[in-house]
Amino acid sequence: MSNRNEVGTLLLRVVLGIVFLAHGAAKFQGGIENIAGWFDSIGLPGGFAYIVATIELVGGIALILGIGTRVVSALIGLIMAGAILKVKLAAGFFDGYAYDLVLLTVALYLVLNGSKLFALDHLFLKNEGNKQSVKPV
Repeated sequence: MSNRNEVGTLLLRVVLGIVFLAHGAAKFQGGIENIAGWFDSIGLPGGFAYIVATIELVGGIALILGIGTRVVSALIGLIMAGAILKVKLAAGFFDGYAYDLVLLTVALYLVLNGSKLFALDHLFLKNEGNKQSVKPV
């Protein structure tokens, strides 16, 4: 991947991380019990609210730092697919799922391509690879 593509991927990763960090934090700050009750009201187990909020909060931080980008993005993609299908689809494209579809697409891009630039896991793995490639004389 060219350096220009890596910069673009970095921007997608960090912005997606910021968006989900903010959404997760808002769920906890606004009263996660209320979110759990709303989940119950739409036919989802209320406990899912805690899982979703934690993935959003911790996953957002992980994306910003570049830790587990593909795994976190896959989890976010599942959350967004669920949100579109369970909540937003009925409201239509503009008033419903357009924004969620963009977030889902960014998450899928990161699942497929990863993001190495300024990613902590890439820096650690790169250093580990250098240690293994050094052979004693």
